[in-house]
Amino acid sequence: MKGHGEAAIVVEDLTAEYDGDIVLENVSFEVYRGEIFLLLGESGCGKTTAFRYMLGLYRAHRGRVLVNGVDMTMATEDELMALRLKLGMLFQSNALLGSMTLYENVALPLKEHTDLPEDIVRDIVRMKLGMVNLAGYDNHLPSELSGGMQKRAGIARAMALDPEFLFLDEPSAGLDPITAAELDYLIKNINESMGVTLIIVTQELDSIFNIGHRCVMFDKKEKGIIATGAPRDLKENSRDDRVLSFFNRRIPGTAGRAA
Repeated sequence: MKGHGEAAIVVEDLTAEYDGDIVLENVSFEVYRGEIFLLLGESGCGKTTAFRYMLGLYRAHRGRVLVNGVDMTMATEDELMALRLKLGMLFQSNALLGSMTLYENVALPLKEHTDLPEDIVRDIVRMKLGMVNLAGYDNHLPSELSGGMQKRAGIARAMALDPEFLFLDEPSAGLDPITAAELDYLIKNINESMGVTLIIVTQELDSIFNIGHRCVMFDKKEKGIIATGAPRDLKENSRDDRVLSFFNRRIPGTAGRAA
């Protein structure tokens, strides 16, 4: 587990509502620069909602979200746009444009947000594809790739602008165990070799223990966080039955009997 460092993202007393229903109430936590930080919990617990507020996709009803000291709740649209260029995002669906080749998909943010000449764009795209072990796949369409390759292509595009933060939404969902392990290795390598801070929503236990430095666990009934810490420490030392059940794959209240 990485030691506490500079808080790059601060979520402070965040309250989120949908159609008058409170999903999260007075939620606070910090993400330290350079760590792999996980958002965990059962379906519908609010982890994806918190994820979206951290990306600045929603404005907080109460509380605030600060990224690099900028309050995303109060920021102007210009400030948000400048900040979002530092945030890379991989959606669960990959969001690759099916009519574009991998080269065109990865080049798109570079062409939209920079004035780099074509030869520099080409070099960057090929470097990013090589980084995710997709060198030579420039002219392939997403439909011509496996699910794992599509995930890696999505990461290449998310990394096109060299973001400080990389947000991944269920990156291992739907992948076989070997492909998921390869993706875990890639995520760890990006973190360790490039110093990128990663914020990941996941429910895959193998990935949680393989890559996570710290995590927060949300609970639907509590409308907030019930545990914070290193995944293995929570698995072994938590006194909360809900936390132990999640990390040990068992039904709550069954005194250790596996699900």
